[in-house]
Amino acid sequence: MLPLSSPPQSICILRLSALGDVCNLVPSVRAIQKHWPRTSITWILGQAEYTLLEGLSGVELIPYDKKTGLAGMWRLRQQLKGRQFDVLLHMQQAIRASLLAKLAISAPIWLGYDSARAKDKQDWFCNHHLPPHPKAHVLESFLDFAYALGVPETPLCWDIPINEAAEREAFSWQPQTTEYVLISPCSTQRTRNFRNWSASGYAQVIEYLYHKYGLVTVLTGGRTVQETEYAQSIRHAVSTPLINAVGQTSLKALLALIRDARLVIAPDSGPVHMATAMQTPVVGLYATTNPQRAAPYLAQPWVVNKYPHAVQTYLNTQVEAVTWGQRVRHPQAMNLIQVEDVIARLDALIQHTA
Repeated sequence: MLPLSSPPQSICILRLSALGDVCNLVPSVRAIQKHWPRTSITWILGQAEYTLLEGLSGVELIPYDKKTGLAGMWRLRQQLKGRQFDVLLHMQQAIRASLLAKLAISAPIWLGYDSARAKDKQDWFCNHHLPPHPKAHVLESFLDFAYALGVPETPLCWDIPINEAAEREAFSWQPQTTEYVLISPCSTQRTRNFRNWSASGYAQVIEYLYHKYGLVTVLTGGRTVQETEYAQSIRHAVSTPLINAVGQTSLKALLALIRDARLVIAPDSGPVHMATAMQTPVVGLYATTNPQRAAPYLAQPWVVNKYPHAVQTYLNTQVEAVTWGQRVRHPQAMNLIQVEDVIARLDALIQHTA
């Protein structure tokens, strides 16, 4: 517990990325707001993340584009010049973020992760640290910041706003005569970041959902070449109705599409956490990351979890022997997921939510 003698007047949060992570962080913000409604909250976050959360009630959102380098850091310093926060919640575990904070953010209390969870020497920059929390989910790690301030546990709340323009945009992609499933087949492209399941697997699942449940699929994703090609491969492999919105929606419209979907299917990526924020049922596909740490928080029963199998197959050990955040960086790991595995989770989820 931090030595706060009274509610802080101002809190600065530094968490730049990623889309899923900022969704997991919002309940911590809401918990602080509920406990200290008069405390002002400023959140420095990435450009895409800002677009997703824009309009978040009671929060000053300041976008920062990490691609701008030192020039962007200096602009943020000028933007915050003369401002003193009571507390900095340093939630971004990267040396670049720590340097940004040192350059631009003034606060007497810097709260960061404990040494077991800190990366890139983040704990060196902070004068207060979270108590240990072994094997915490990402969302729980963010809540730990609120609890360290003295905020009590409270029911999870997101309440991420969607504007009218995004509502209209989402409506234009929705089938008007039937319920739909939203599939976001790709995760963000990163070096040795193997999280994507096969296009043929998705195609078989799409056919199954249409023939058994009458559910049309809406494909979503970004504008990268990889995502466009994935969508084309899936489109060519199915004969059932399919709406391809890949690369053609804003993040707010995607949020609305997720909210209104019967269910969502995606790998370890932003949309599974956006689904949780919108209280939409979601089946997450996991093999290269540990779902106990990173799966959609309220949907653990519906996760297709091949992570233990991947650890055994490609790391030659048992899941109990690897560190909590260990990734399986093998291009074939997601192929451990079988179509039958996904269908089994979908059937269970649909029956549970009928």
